Amino acid sequence: MTRVLHVITGWDRGGAERQLLLLVRHLPVHCDIAVLTGTGDLTPAARAAGIDVHHIGMRGNSDPRAVPRLARLMRRGAYDVVHTHLYRACVHGRLAARIAGIRRVIATEHSLGDGHIEGRRTSTPVRLLYRATERLGETTIAVSPTVARRLRGWGVPASRLLTLPNGIDAAAFRFDPRHRAATRACLGIGPDEFVVGSVGRLVDTKRLDVLIRSLPHDERGRLLIVGAGPARATLERLAASLGATHRVIFTGDRADVPALLSAMDLYAAPSSQETFGLSVLEALASGLPVLYSVCPALTDLPPDAAPQAQRLPPHEPDWRAAIEQAARRPAARLRPPPAVAHYAITRQIEPLVRLYQHGPAAIGASVPSSVSPA
Repeated sequence: MTRVLHVITGWDRGGAERQLLLLVRHLPVHCDIAVLTGTGDLTPAARAAGIDVHHIGMRGNSDPRAVPRLARLMRRGAYDVVHTHLYRACVHGRLAARIAGIRRVIATEHSLGDGHIEGRRTSTPVRLLYRATERLGETTIAVSPTVARRLRGWGVPASRLLTLPNGIDAAAFRFDPRHRAATRACLGIGPDEFVVGSVGRLVDTKRLDVLIRSLPHDERGRLLIVGAGPARATLERLAASLGATHRVIFTGDRADVPALLSAMDLYAAPSSQETFGLSVLEALASGLPVLYSVCPALTDLPPDAAPQAQRLPPHEPDWRAAIEQAARRPAARLRPPPAVAHYAITRQIEPLVRLYQHGPAAIGASVPSSVSPA
């Protein structure tokens, strides 16, 4: 059986990390995971699924021990493929794979924004280091055409790029009225209160300040913000300054995202930048109406792929009006739209296995509808 080592920067409950965990649960190859930094909230879930997780213990971006430790792990594990995820893992993982003599090295770029990558500014040194180590691999996968365009702008040749969208396990996010009632009771939300929600890392580009300012002024509705990040304190101060502390609930990182989505009546994503928009798809899988500003996963599809998703400019008056309208007429739970089936995680499996076993030429020879050369 093909042996694959996935290398990722951290192992907390971020979008790329959850996507990797979902992927390795479905891949019909032997998968292990190497985590550069920290121990990670997802380690117990991975090990419960029979996946070995190796912690490299990297301290700082220039820790000289990280690459040798990775190389030793790769040799010891006799891996056929190294698959890296996120910037630091791509840089260090490709170097380690070259030292270990592993020829099939694949990277997935999850988080390349416009002017930033994983929270750091995309300075000239960052781009040069990325491009230099990218050449040590065989293929770089972009999770959306948007990311592929940005990589080409960085100088990565189109011939080395493949677009393979993120995937979703729709059944895991199916609406459950029992979870709705229990989650609301746990959070102190009444059964008939209107709840707007958002899930993701709390950073400035998510524009969650727009949601806090857009809550109806007449005390109708609550705002449920799920996730952690450096912007939390600023957002809490904003809620306090508007007298809305009791109406805005910060849950922090949570493992029960499907239950939290079941507790919501409207999903809102006013981000100024996204590389894919996985949380929007999860909300659609839960049957929620959605408001969003940027979501490449939807803009890459025809409008009728998600009719219950409304795109808004990231301006507070537009968001306030849309939320107030939704609060006046809460929608019944909806059927997940075609976009959810389009991004089913199972559609990633066959092209990835071919890539692992036969290289990029096998993908180019037979490109399914969900995969394309960038």
